[in-house]
Amino acid sequence: MSIKFRLTLMSFLQFFVWGAWLITVANYWFDTKHWSGAEFGAIFSTLGFSSIVMPALTGIIADKYINAEKLYGILHICGGLILAYIPQVQDSLTFFWVIFAAMICYMPTISLSNSIAYNILKSNDYDVVKVFPPIRVWGTIGFIAAMWLTNLSDNKASGNMFYISAVAAVILGIYSFSLPKCPPQKLISENATLIQKLGLDAFKLFGTYKIALFFIFSMFLGGALQLTNMYGDVFLSDFKNVPQYTDSFVVKYSTIIMSISQISETLFILAIPFFLKRFGIKQVMLISMVAWVLRFALFSYGNPVDGLWMIIVSCIVYGMAFDFFNISGSLFVETTTDSKIRSSAQGLFMMMSNGFGAVMGSIVSGLVIDKYFTLKFTTIDSLLSFLKTDVNNVAVKNLLRGNEILSDNSLKNAVFIKEWQPIWLAFAIYALIIAILFAIFFKHKHNPDEVANVSH
Repeated sequence: MSIKFRLTLMSFLQFFVWGAWLITVANYWFDTKHWSGAEFGAIFSTLGFSSIVMPALTGIIADKYINAEKLYGILHICGGLILAYIPQVQDSLTFFWVIFAAMICYMPTISLSNSIAYNILKSNDYDVVKVFPPIRVWGTIGFIAAMWLTNLSDNKASGNMFYISAVAAVILGIYSFSLPKCPPQKLISENATLIQKLGLDAFKLFGTYKIALFFIFSMFLGGALQLTNMYGDVFLSDFKNVPQYTDSFVVKYSTIIMSISQISETLFILAIPFFLKRFGIKQVMLISMVAWVLRFALFSYGNPVDGLWMIIVSCIVYGMAFDFFNISGSLFVETTTDSKIRSSAQGLFMMMSNGFGAVMGSIVSGLVIDKYFTLKFTTIDSLLSFLKTDVNNVAVKNLLRGNEILSDNSLKNAVFIKEWQPIWLAFAIYALIIAILFAIFFKHKHNPDEVANVSH
């Protein structure tokens, strides 16, 4: 097999592992386990906590002590074994700690996979800028393939999604040991301080007003990045509780509908150089923020029939919202920081957006949705009055799911219904406020030469 094919397979499996459960875990949490919405927000915070600590730590280990491909394989095998245990978990607190352990293993493999690919391509005299993007695109294809497999095998609310992910992780872990060797580079000076070894010297960038402001906005926008991953699929699936939408295509194949977002992501990458050259970094980041407003607002008013176009357009807009900020933000860091701390600065950008931002967004959203946008029904009459239907309706049966109706009309277990329209509108208003403040306070002059440095 060629080097490019072997790295393509690695990229495909890398994100297949994630795609098998990330978008559909909410269905498992709410529909299968019936756990609290507030606690669900904490589950996605594990991605953020892991992103804050583990990539830097594993980077040091790979730089000084162990081959990167071996460390990569060990992490995937360990992560796969942990994922395989998740279906056995019976309470939400244990679920949190187990998924956290899995994310401690998985999140650093994202940056490690890039490092391995760069190392191997350079060692074989490939042009990394030209060759790597087509390899990386297969990662997104792997993510989409896993989503489709989970949906079409009827496992979008089943613990089997974790088995699918676990098998792929173990296969990838074993496969990684066959990759060309990526020995420690020992690039970190023996005389370096602990702060320098951890890349924390980049924190001095907070002393520069414009860069500090950029990192703060990155954190707040990062709070929005995981919201549709957290709630998108369960939102579409919840239309089964509305009588006229119970048997709709959107309900049956919600994960496939959501995969349009990832397909869009691969396409919008191609448009980034044009937008950067035409509008500049600040305007492209602002376009991304407006796209997030549209992403949430369109979800708010969409439905599986006459509003289906809104759901589809929202998924298409996601590609612009996600790609434009990540790529233009990375370019801003590249062109405004000292070369000596540029790698650390890029890590700080990811830490603020995918680390602290993701933690903030996941925890706060879970608490807010649970407190302000979730209706609780304790009697069958109150539930039927809200739905304006009868107890034999398919939508009602979906909600009750074996819930016993007691003699006094009360329900053995309360039924919870999320008010999705105000939820998405609240997210849209949040993104709009960030966009307005960014437009007012963030100052950056457009320089056409910046586009020449883009490595997309």
